[in-house]
This record gives sequence, structure tokens and C-alpha cells, in this order.
Amino acid sequence: MFDGLRAKGFDVLAKNHAEAILQGDYPEVASQIIEVLAAFTIEAKEIVGSGGGQAASTMRLRDALYQKGWPKHEFVVKTIVDGVEREAISHEIDHVYRASEGVLALEIEWNNKDPFFDRDLENFQRLHAQSAISLGILITRGASLQNHMTQIVRWVIEQSGVISTSELEEWGMKERTARQRKMLDDKLSKQMPFAQAFAESFVSDKYGQATTHWDKLVTRVNRGVGNPCPLLLIGLPVSVVKDYSAATPEL
Repeated sequence: MFDGLRAKGFDVLAKNHAEAILQGDYPEVASQIIEVLAAFTIEAKEIVGSGGGQAASTMRLRDALYQKGWPKHEFVVKTIVDGVEREAISHEIDHVYRASEGVLALEIEWNNKDPFFDRDLENFQRLHAQSAISLGILITRGASLQNHMTQIVRWVIEQSGVISTSELEEWGMKERTARQRKMLDDKLSKQMPFAQAFAESFVSDKYGQATTHWDKLVTRVNRGVGNPCPLLLIGLPVSVVKDYSAATPEL
């Protein structure tokens, strides 16, 4: 049922019969997810403007899910012995959908430190063990998007004619730290063009291998993190960067 997304370049991986569960019990909900993701786009400038999880692009995706009935929710699991509460553990999930057949949980990890995947998957596992959710869904940067990050940033800098970081402040880019400035200055001192130097240093710092992206997620799931909870994993492809994709039709 996710072949349409796969044809658009999305990475899609279902574990522990998640796709069969969605197709059998939640076909309308699955269609909602597909609709939201198929319509989702970002601009290359947004990648430079904010590297974090609260980027404007991420918030648009979250808002689209909220509008489809996926609000944030905090699950609280209590242990009570002879009427006395001994322990209470809470699990906040960014998006939860309640259907007559059960409950679905969804997290978006656009750009966090990769241990956040462990937190999400372990939360899904615990909630599934308590019969609080039927399955968990994780959305992150896909392999093609991660592989093109440096090229995307270089392209938008070149297209905009930017030649200094001060010009990027109006894009929403936060003030650079001393370490970040040094990374860039070291590359510029080797006569590297500004666009390439900035792209390499920015992506290494903000979207590097230690952040949340497809390969890091799949490695954890293949290791068994989250088992036996049914899981649907989705990676956003490079084609969601609409201006870059339009300018590079070979994608």
C-alpha cells in the first residue's frame, strides 16, 4: 500500500507485520499518512535556516498531521500495589491517532541526535507491551536526502549569490559559534569557494552522521531495538526539497 511513496523515492520499511496491520485494520489512516507525506515539500533555504527539530518545514508536517487528527499525547503507566501507587512512568508521543480498532503512535525525527531513535523505539516497545498502541511510526530524513545534503546547501548558496554567513541571518540561521566559524575559516583558508566551504562545514555540524537519519534508524531496528512492536519506518527523499529537485531533473 506504500508503493506510491516508494515510487516517489521515499524509504519505507515495515517490521513485525506493520504493513499488514495497517492494510487490514487501518487502511483509511494509512491513506491519510500517505496523503500528508506525498504533499510535503520544503525549500532548500529552510535546510540552512534551521537545522533543529523545530524547523519551519518540520512544523508544517506536524501541523498537517494535527489537522488529520494526530495530536500530541502523554501516556502514563502506573504500578499500583494494594491500592498504593509505587511507580508512574510517562511517555510523551508527538502524534497519536485513536481509531475504533486501536491506537497508533507517530514520531518525527527531522534532525535530532541519533540516540533519540532509541528513546522513540523503546517507548513504542513499552507502550505496545502494555497494549496501549497497535504500532509505531517513525519519519526521518531518508537516505537520498541525507546523501544530498551538502549538494543542496551548496546549490542554494550559489543560487542566492551569498558570499558571507552574515547574509544568511535573514534566512533564520542562528548565530554561529566560535567552533563553527573556525570550521568554515579553515576551509576558506585553503582557497575553497565560499559555497562549498560553508556547505561542508554546515552539513558536517548540523546534519552529520551522529544525527537522526535513515541509516541510523535502520541500524537500530535491524539490531532489534523496539521489538516486537510493529513498526513503520519512513524516510523523506531528496525530492521533497522542491526547488533543488526541480533544478536537478536527473533526481
